[in-house]
Amino acid sequence: MPLSDVKVRNLTAPGRYADGEGLYLQVTPNGGRYWRMKYRFSGKEKLLAFGVYPVVGIKEAREKRFAAKQALSRGEDPGAIKKAAKQKVIQETTSTLQAVAEEWLSHQAGRWEANTLARTRASLEADVFPALGAMPMAEISTRQVMEVVKKIEARGAGEIAMRVLQRIKAIYRYATTHQHIERNPMGDLVPSEILKPRRVQHRAALGPGDLPDFLSKLDAYQGDPHTVHALRLLMLTAARPGEIRSARWAEFDLTSKLWRIPAERMKMRTEHVIPLSAQAIAVVESMKHMSGHRDLVFPSPFYPSKPLSENTFNSAMARMGYKYLATAHGFRALFSTVANEAGWNADAIERQLAHAERDQVRAAYDRGSRLPERVKLMEWWANYLDSRRIGQVIPFHQLAA
Repeated sequence: MPLSDVKVRNLTAPGRYADGEGLYLQVTPNGGRYWRMKYRFSGKEKLLAFGVYPVVGIKEAREKRFAAKQALSRGEDPGAIKKAAKQKVIQETTSTLQAVAEEWLSHQAGRWEANTLARTRASLEADVFPALGAMPMAEISTRQVMEVVKKIEARGAGEIAMRVLQRIKAIYRYATTHQHIERNPMGDLVPSEILKPRRVQHRAALGPGDLPDFLSKLDAYQGDPHTVHALRLLMLTAARPGEIRSARWAEFDLTSKLWRIPAERMKMRTEHVIPLSAQAIAVVESMKHMSGHRDLVFPSPFYPSKPLSENTFNSAMARMGYKYLATAHGFRALFSTVANEAGWNADAIERQLAHAERDQVRAAYDRGSRLPERVKLMEWWANYLDSRRIGQVIPFHQLAA
């Protein structure tokens, strides 16, 4: 006969009291009352625990029995289902945003440059971990994520807010892929629907007419010679500032007049070969007595085992009077503008700038056949800069010569 709620309340004698269909209440000698259900699966007798009375009442115990019977009718083991659910709760509870983010960062370390990894980690540590880092990812709501990124935007850092949102979404995709969480609740977060429109600001760059004055100031600059020579090579090669700062002597073949930057130091993870003009070689040669005994061509004057700091170039340009007017990265735009206006092949210019070519066949062709053309281009560019130093300009019609 099924149990009644009144009978269950009044049970005191130790023993098992059946409710039917395998469900019973176990009363222990010390007065504890536990719901249990016996069942058979794959020919074996098994036992399910449904909780303690009165926390779990007779109605709830019967509902759990019904759910177990449904699982058995589908050919599933209700005990295995319960165990998996418990493991899921444990995993999602321990899968905090910070713990999974650290795993994600470790996963990305093999494909990112060290400074990219450091910037990403710093943004998470500054703006995300304090508010959400200790929370299980499964418990974080989209509203909480929105509040974090809008707080960043409110301090005038719209670009950082955009990147932080993208990083949080990437961490959630990683967590879903690696089964830290069952579903990705952040997939529908659209940056344009959360953050205000931003006006894209391109890096400030000198114009051709600014070169005589700038080159004159660079020649007269009394700052660290490592910085001066690095800025000169930056202009002569149209390389990225980070590529110049971390340049190593082993990468230069001055006999062949080539600088080979290995793939791991390039933004696009592809080796980049830069032809060196006579002027560029002279700059590199001038560094031998200062750093030829070291690994780095342009080491920090304060920490010789490390390259010049990320802000070195722009700080020097600010002291020369170009704060807010030009950046070191802007020399690449200047080179592109002048070379394109002079009629040089656009593909050769793009290859010199190490811009990615999506077509792999064409990219392979450019790496080979464009090099002789780029040798001429960089000699012309170096001569152009020399002419601007004294206020003259190489006429564009003399380009072929």
